[in-house]
Amino acid sequence: MKRFVILIIIVFCTFYVHAQYSFSGYIDNDRWQEDVYLSVIEDYRKISGVFSEQIIKKIQTDEKGYFEFIGNNLNIDNRIYRIHVDNCVDEKQNLNHFEGHCKDSKEILFIAKNTDTIAFPFSFENQMFCTIESNNLKARTFVKIDSLKEDMRFAYGEFRSEANRKLNNKKWFKTLKDFGENLNEPLAELYIYTFLSDRSNNLHAYYLEDLKTSNYYDQLLERLTNKYPNSTYTNQYKAELNADKFILSNEDEKSFNWNYFLYSILILSLIGNLWFLMSRRKHQSKTLSKAKEKLTNQELKILNLLLEENTNKEIAEVLFVSLSTVKSHVNNIYKKLNVQSRDEIKSLFNK
Repeated sequence: MKRFVILIIIVFCTFYVHAQYSFSGYIDNDRWQEDVYLSVIEDYRKISGVFSEQIIKKIQTDEKGYFEFIGNNLNIDNRIYRIHVDNCVDEKQNLNHFEGHCKDSKEILFIAKNTDTIAFPFSFENQMFCTIESNNLKARTFVKIDSLKEDMRFAYGEFRSEANRKLNNKKWFKTLKDFGENLNEPLAELYIYTFLSDRSNNLHAYYLEDLKTSNYYDQLLERLTNKYPNSTYTNQYKAELNADKFILSNEDEKSFNWNYFLYSILILSLIGNLWFLMSRRKHQSKTLSKAKEKLTNQELKILNLLLEENTNKEIAEVLFVSLSTVKSHVNNIYKKLNVQSRDEIKSLFNK
């Protein structure tokens, strides 16, 4: 009986360990600040850049530049994640993140889920964020796509002429689309679609022409719906695809009602934003409720006093306890809510 109990404990512990994610790697501490950020990307139009609302965790490297994100709070299905470092000065960091960029930054995009172990070791000549080692075969798909896009940029640069550009546009549009489909991962196809359908991209015109005759985009929607039915990616893609089809179906009409078009887009945008905000608030409400459930009654009292911006001394006086007791409770609150400061607590609950 005793051996059986021990066996059960070992199996349980093994399961618990494997139910966690681990994203680790190295950065050059001489070149970058020690802060490393992990973000989840829900809006694929913000797939590259620095956006504060996407950041879910921040840690610091050790003296060798090593970092590791661990936990068990990610989605059980594949999602798009970003790890980045930057050299934004502290007083301007929030502004830079809000504007969606930091000129001096470096990032890596990857696909992952809650049970994945992913490493980002140094590559040739200590280059960072170039290599991915993972038990998830889909993790490296974005790196493969970026490598292909680099080949494309080289092809464009070999000879700069209008004729060469047009030839390359047609060739690389098809090459990228076919490459994504062969990866057998809708999120990878979505990454390529984001690039091809970007209005600032020279390939956007080819995308609109292709949309008129190809059923590929409807098939991509079907693959996204089947694999990620309730994700923001699928809903966003469906809305964009319908909007682009709406534009194409009306572009040849002689008496086009622009007011109707603009009002329709505005209504769709408002509905989409309202749905996204409601979903996000519902998710945050559940997250905060679960977080509060971890706290004791005394810790909940202290949390409320922290949110009212009371000092530790003032909290001790209100609750008639010692200052050291308050500090101990505050540290426990930090650990249970996975934060590191009062500002992070206020940011978490003010959202």
